[in-house]
Amino acid sequence: MARILARDVTQQRRDRTSVKWTLWGPDVLPLWVAEMDAAPCPAVVEAVSSAMARGDTGYPDGLAYPAAYRRYAADSWGWDVPLDAARTCSDVMGGIDAILRVTTAPGDAVVVSPPVYDNFFNHIAAEGRRRIDAPLTPAGRLDPDALRSAFAAAIAGGGRAAYLLCNPHNPTGTVPSRAELETLAELADEFGVTVVSDEIHSPLVYAGGPGFVPWLTVSERGFAVFSAGKAWNLAAFKAAVLVAGEQSREDLTRLPLVVSYGMGHMGSIAHVAALDAGRGWLAEVLGELDDSRALLARLVADHLPAVSVRVPDATYLAWLDFRATDLGEDPATAVRQRAGVALSSGPHYGAVAGRGFARLNFATGPEILAEAVTRIASVAGSAIG
Repeated sequence: MARILARDVTQQRRDRTSVKWTLWGPDVLPLWVAEMDAAPCPAVVEAVSSAMARGDTGYPDGLAYPAAYRRYAADSWGWDVPLDAARTCSDVMGGIDAILRVTTAPGDAVVVSPPVYDNFFNHIAAEGRRRIDAPLTPAGRLDPDALRSAFAAAIAGGGRAAYLLCNPHNPTGTVPSRAELETLAELADEFGVTVVSDEIHSPLVYAGGPGFVPWLTVSERGFAVFSAGKAWNLAAFKAAVLVAGEQSREDLTRLPLVVSYGMGHMGSIAHVAALDAGRGWLAEVLGELDDSRALLARLVADHLPAVSVRVPDATYLAWLDFRATDLGEDPATAVRQRAGVALSSGPHYGAVAGRGFARLNFATGPEILAEAVTRIASVAGSAIG
């Protein structure tokens, strides 16, 4: 089979018009937003093309996607997703917004663990909720002491509280263990905090490492939200599924019907095809990503001695530590301006926890990764020679 991840950045730039390729100038290598430089999954192409050809462009029925997710979850993780507790929504963050509206009120607290997906911050603010941080440990793990302190502060005023779990974690690529999740569940029960688990990266866990543990296989309280968008590179096809735990069914009934209206029929068709018929494609991609994460680690070790990176157990995102360089608190800005490589700004994932860090998307070809490290090395005190 031909490679799926791209080798030729010129071809990508000529063919693609998404924001990844248009935000910065033509001389900048775009390794920032979580979008793969990948050839599309043939099963998705066939499903979408066939639907267009036959004029199947109406409204979704809302049933096909949860059923496909149930099949995928059963085969992948042994989890029997309860269909009567599943709803569709526009995307993961749209589902999270809806859940926050029924489990908390304006002014209530939402706890997060930075460095963490930056859009958590934006959506918490947009919903009028207070953010409280429970930072990860230096090893990128959930910190029980930080969680206990944050949960106590979150309910101190008598309001309700939620916790946004990133499982697997973005940007660190760590995968919470069952023991970590069990501790989180105990703390959430103790303080009455609703856990909402963002599981969009769950299909992107590498073999040989810690396996993915769905939140709702550990706790009967809270919610999980899933989309095939990241693993199958389908950001253009909006669709997601949210699932309520047994003890959160009452909150589920309070979700307005309009929550499901954001998912388009073509998005549902694309995601169902990915989950049912695109598993071989994903396996190929994971093999290439596995090679890419190893290559990136070697390149950083060999040519960026002042930079450190922890090889992620999941995702195609690497969290680079530039604190020993002279590139400042936001090295991504310096790297883009001086080396022509666009990374994601570390402080966006937490003003304190992300200071001196940057996130690199390695879902691209090896030649592009090598070129990126060459450029970064030219401004970070070392060069490939």
